[in-house]
Amino acid sequence: MNNIKKWLMISLFISVISIIAVMFYTLDPQTLVSIRNIRTEFLLLALCLHLLSYLLWGLRTRAMCKFLGFDVSITRAFEIVTSSTFLASVTPSSIGGEPLRVHLLGQENVPVGSATAVVLGERLLDGILILVSAPVALHLFRGVISTSALSTVVVMGELLLFLTFLTIIYAVWHPHYTKKTLNYIIHRTAVVTGTAESGRLEDLTRKLDMIIDDFHNSMAFFVTKGRKGLFFGSVYTILFWIVEFAMIPVILIGLNQPPAIVMSFAAQVLLMILLVIPITPGSSGVAELGATSLFSLFVPVYLIGIVVVAWRAFTLYLNLIVGGFVSFKILKDTEYLKELIK
Repeated sequence: MNNIKKWLMISLFISVISIIAVMFYTLDPQTLVSIRNIRTEFLLLALCLHLLSYLLWGLRTRAMCKFLGFDVSITRAFEIVTSSTFLASVTPSSIGGEPLRVHLLGQENVPVGSATAVVLGERLLDGILILVSAPVALHLFRGVISTSALSTVVVMGELLLFLTFLTIIYAVWHPHYTKKTLNYIIHRTAVVTGTAESGRLEDLTRKLDMIIDDFHNSMAFFVTKGRKGLFFGSVYTILFWIVEFAMIPVILIGLNQPPAIVMSFAAQVLLMILLVIPITPGSSGVAELGATSLFSLFVPVYLIGIVVVAWRAFTLYLNLIVGGFVSFKILKDTEYLKELIK
């Protein structure tokens, strides 16, 4: 079984088992009545919101590339971001999507360092927004999760996110030390594995040095002359998360419940922090159980299972379907895909 199939099966298995467990503990006669009375037009609206988030993400990627001096069409940007959702859905912390986006941007003549700056810049913008929103979300839930282990996990997630930011910022502003560290790791690994062929190592380290310099220059450009790129990237980031978080209120309206906009947004901010912790492929299990715990604070118990199932249908299963289709459509017969599925 190749790696992608293995990750996919593990992700789906954990997700399905978690959903079954949630439904088992929350299902009652009222649940069945609510299912019969679902307003399907609002579920379709939630679906459209998630599809709109793909477009906003693509616009963000295109804008950030544009202000670095690279022209990526909106169609291609849309393909790039949607294709990455497949790998993101089957790897811990969604980390598999980033290398794929860098690779696909490279096919659009964006240098690896600049593509990396765009992709990591997007992650930084997402993380900054979530980190800034987290204290507000915790304040809204004060006294509710303070006695739960959930608060500890949220703090751990915030700490991990913060440390990741510090590492990236250090790598950007001190490329010399980044090069030295990576070169040391590469040479030590080569010695341990018995692959220390000087010619190949020199080529690899030289290429890495060029990528790091390009990455450093691109990120430095973003915060100096390319601030418009960061501005538009930030605007699209805010719109993206508003649209994504709006799915839960819309789903609740479809279930004939109050939308609980403020509480649902706050819960999803904390949930995004939980999903940063790299435990399972696609955060399966963590997402379902974390959502169950947080959504139970504003959703009736008999509806929690339905809300979680609908939410995961859009944020996991739809990503797998759309991302898988686009990914294999534009990656078929490429060497990168062959390497991925070994």
